[in-house]
Amino acid sequence: MFTGRFDKTVDLLKRGLDVSVLRRGVIANNIANAETPNFKRTVLNFESALKRALDSEKARVPRQFVTDSRHIPFHQPIDYRTVRPRLVLDYLTTAKNNGNNVDIEEEGMLALENQLLYQTMAQAISSEFSRVNLVLR
Repeated sequence: MFTGRFDKTVDLLKRGLDVSVLRRGVIANNIANAETPNFKRTVLNFESALKRALDSEKARVPRQFVTDSRHIPFHQPIDYRTVRPRLVLDYLTTAKNNGNNVDIEEEGMLALENQLLYQTMAQAISSEFSRVNLVLR
């Protein structure tokens, strides 16, 4: 349907919204288990991997001479569409005497930050489609 910058922008925003919904569930699970003995909080990693993939698309490719198809190229760009969110358990910290490492205040702040990020991305995607609608009129 659409190509170029619009398509990539909408796809990135959609992926961001999906990850934000997933992160909301992870934060809710952490808060629900704040008093469970030996519970370890979970963190969702996505943005740093997405940034690496987007940066790899813009990276300058060093000059290389590949004489055999089995040679490994120096630079292989990462397709941002292959980046997936990753759940990571935080085993290294302990915040309470019962072995639990969930800080309810930190989780509350992460939930608020996630909600604001979701709203911002939703407004951005709405703005993108408003521009298309304006052009089509």
